[in-house]
Amino acid sequence: MISFNYEIDFALENEELYTEWIESIIESEGKILGEINYIFCDDEYLHQINVQYLDHDTLTDIISFDYTEGEIISGDIFLSIERVQDNANDFKVPFDAELKRVMAHGVLHYCGYKDKSEADEQLMRSKEEEKMQMFHVKH
Repeated sequence: MISFNYEIDFALENEELYTEWIESIIESEGKILGEINYIFCDDEYLHQINVQYLDHDTLTDIISFDYTEGEIISGDIFLSIERVQDNANDFKVPFDAELKRVMAHGVLHYCGYKDKSEADEQLMRSKEEEKMQMFHVKH
């Protein structure tokens, strides 16, 4: 099950499309969907989580808590909409594209991808791009 929670004045335009997309990412990696909670928030909210739980006094676009067991993908993914917007501006990409990249990023961590080394980060970016292409708008 995938749920979307909003701690700020923001909402996905079509939650069903995002749900189907996230499910397809998990399936494409040979994994099984458990329970994923997306929590959309602002910088302040995410900064507090970063300080309280990770002891990092920095701003970030995403924090994910991984509850995956074996092949069953589960976790809480906190996203700062402010950071996503700033990153979209910095990278000169549409907000929607950056949001999808970050949403996929969290799930890819649960599927076992890392981003600490340069090689791991390159693979993660490649996987993000691949998964973003899987998002289909129904006509």
